Amino acid sequence: QVQLVESGGGLVQPGGSLKLSCAASVASETIYVMGWYRQSLGKQRELVAIVTNGKSTQYAESVKGRATVSRDDAKNMVYLQLNTLKPEDTAVYYCYARNGANRYWGQGTQVTVSS
Repeated sequence: QVQLVESGGGLVQPGGSLKLSCAASVASETIYVMGWYRQSLGKQRELVAIVTNGKSTQYAESVKGRATVSRDDAKNMVYLQLNTLKPEDTAVYYCYARNGANRYWGQGTQVTVSS
């Protein structure tokens, strides 16, 4: 069982930046994929960015060029840096981990982009 705890959400003005952090309860070097999904009101949960333990990354088209996902396996952490934030980035952001068929989710952290 893997527990994930996010931090770093909040209210940000359009054009601003935000860094989300997620702490894993186990040695993250044993976790194949870690990353972030988000869910806006009335929409399905969608992938934002993921990174493998080999440091391969995948990004949603909507955040490419504005987002950087990274992991620090020495600290059991995964991060998401989001720049040039837009109102449409407003959502609950969920930390995600996958090992084989097992998927784990954090409780979510709200990001609101508004002036």
